Amino acid sequence: MILESYLEKVYSGITGMNIGIRLGAPVEPTIWTYERIRDTYGDITDYVKEYKNFAADDDANGPVYFLRALRDDARDRELVPQDVANAWLNYAREGVGMFWWGGYGVSTEHTAYLNLKNGIPAPRSGSALQNGSVLAEQIGGQIFIDTWGLCWPGNPGNAAEYGSIAASVSHDGEGLNGARFFCACIAEAFVSRDIEHIIETGLGQIPADSTYASVARAVIEFYKRHPDDFRACHEMLMRDWGYDKYKGVCHIIPNAGVCILAMMYGRGSFARTVEIAAMCGWDTDCNAGNVGTVLGVMCGTDGLPAHYREPVNDGLVLSGISGYLNILDIPSFAKEVALLGYQVNRETPPEELKQSICDGELRFDFELPGSTHNMRLSDPFYCRAFHSRERAYKGTGSLKVVVDRMSRGDQCKLYYKPFYRRDEFSDERYSPVFSPTVYSGQKVSMQIYLEQWNGWERPGVAPYIRTMSDKKEHLQGYIQLKDGGWTEVSFIIPDTEGDLIDEVGVVIEGYSPSKSKTLGAIYLDEFSVGGDSCYTISMGKQRKEFGTVTPFSVDHGAWETDEGRLSLMRCGEAFAYAGNYYAKDCRVRTEVTPVCGSSHLILIRAQGAMRGYAAGFSEEGKAAVYKNDFGFVKLAETDFPWEFGHTYELQAEAEGGQIRLLIDGTEALKVRDDSYAYGMYGCGSLTMGRTLFGDFSVETWDSENKKEPQDKLKEETDAAVGK
Repeated sequence: MILESYLEKVYSGITGMNIGIRLGAPVEPTIWTYERIRDTYGDITDYVKEYKNFAADDDANGPVYFLRALRDDARDRELVPQDVANAWLNYAREGVGMFWWGGYGVSTEHTAYLNLKNGIPAPRSGSALQNGSVLAEQIGGQIFIDTWGLCWPGNPGNAAEYGSIAASVSHDGEGLNGARFFCACIAEAFVSRDIEHIIETGLGQIPADSTYASVARAVIEFYKRHPDDFRACHEMLMRDWGYDKYKGVCHIIPNAGVCILAMMYGRGSFARTVEIAAMCGWDTDCNAGNVGTVLGVMCGTDGLPAHYREPVNDGLVLSGISGYLNILDIPSFAKEVALLGYQVNRETPPEELKQSICDGELRFDFELPGSTHNMRLSDPFYCRAFHSRERAYKGTGSLKVVVDRMSRGDQCKLYYKPFYRRDEFSDERYSPVFSPTVYSGQKVSMQIYLEQWNGWERPGVAPYIRTMSDKKEHLQGYIQLKDGGWTEVSFIIPDTEGDLIDEVGVVIEGYSPSKSKTLGAIYLDEFSVGGDSCYTISMGKQRKEFGTVTPFSVDHGAWETDEGRLSLMRCGEAFAYAGNYYAKDCRVRTEVTPVCGSSHLILIRAQGAMRGYAAGFSEEGKAAVYKNDFGFVKLAETDFPWEFGHTYELQAEAEGGQIRLLIDGTEALKVRDDSYAYGMYGCGSLTMGRTLFGDFSVETWDSENKKEPQDKLKEETDAAVGK
């Protein structure tokens, strides 16, 4: 039976993992040695570097994306290695992001990916037979597996088995032992607060005569003799178990020793455990991330210190193939993981958990302890935000914003970021790319409560969005809040005229004169964005950043903006992806100019690099609709005498199981296929050549609502403004 505290502990485990990654990343080798960390930072007790926003990390990418095998393939059966291998191939952009692409035979992950791509199935793709034992036993066996442990609360045996299956895509031998150990520890941490017992439980899931068990035992025995000096233990590790004895770029055994050391000497303290892991050098972000998950689950949210938790602010960015999925809200993801946990355990999840998330929509309920859902403030002088149990519209939690001495005209924005630009990051680790999570036509809704302590006039709020290219704030009109009650604030996102949206929220404004400044609290609850969308992507307003053109995530090819068009030059298959990953019924239009080559396509319901539909010009004199199911196959083809240099309007439409291709407004092909019910849109090609794409027009809707999206948008907009 899954514990009542399951969801909260999943949340604290994921948060703990990302605290550890963020703490360890700035002192990652090879530049930072153990000695250099010690001599520069001494005893670490806080983050050693501030970030505007922390960029993607391979240690976070894998646990999020590879777990999707439980959604895509193993929904109603036991997991097998090829399910996880499919996630590798589907969600990674080859050579960019996700993990370290260090070369075949050098990077274990790069090697496994190329093995898979060339037809070597899992688990042989990660086997020592295929790749050699040194490559198979690098650290990746344990750094991508945390979420598998989170799915099996209190069941270390099943957790170890699933972790081993997932790790076998790329690793073998001691690499699998690392996966088994950490997944078992994470699972046991749900039901035990004794870190030594948790470690012993993990060791019980690997061979006692393994090298992994031997380094763990060496650390445990040293700790028993010298329980107050982790640095002396580290000296023992460097002497007896160091990189000089275990070859490759980043072998698992020395780092396993650090993880055991950190958990033993951390003595059940989350903060001290991740700090020691970071101070010990070697693979600092991996080690601090792994132990952060274990201690995060064990200690719960109360055990995560505020000075580590607040900079994370429930936000995480990734670097997979979907720019939409790359913008991750940790509480919402924790709920997804918990639902998968109920799924694999064959238990019925609580109804409130099922209702609290909806694929393709933002739903922030602030129910998890300390959760902020990555909401932000523009001016910390006037406002401070905290999670609150004092007041809630529904449930038990809300976001409390203290408004401190605002006068008439003073403003502070409270907002969520549905899109990021390069200048909002200090670096670009693992090349994150983004596609907005909100769009024109969608409905924004929230509940706001005012508790005024001082001031002659009640403050007001103006819901707004901000557009990316011009940084313009589109205000929807001010609403004066009522004291002592909830006010519903909602609006339909207006047409952005081809621009992207990078902020959505409310502007808080003081109305009191300076003689009686406003002091009080505003509570935010039930913040949501969802529904049908109707928007355009103006290529003239996009930017070339992160090696791509906004808002697309590109896989292969050379992509540029060319006089207001999107230019693709390629020597083989190349595609770009954008939009809501969960868009169901969808219509996409763009102008396509074939410059050279035989393939010029637009995508619809693309679920990654290996799943979805494509439609357009298939070869000279032909048009076709394709299905991509780990390889493109034609569903239908027709004659169409297209010409090089001529511009055509291509439109792909998916409604229910029907896929249509229109060329210059006339239906060219219609097929039925029920393989994919949702996905992104995009464009690209299957062969060498060059293509120009114009602005994109995108409409998504619910097929049960027979009204066209633009008609529904007009009705909702009129209703919102009181017509």
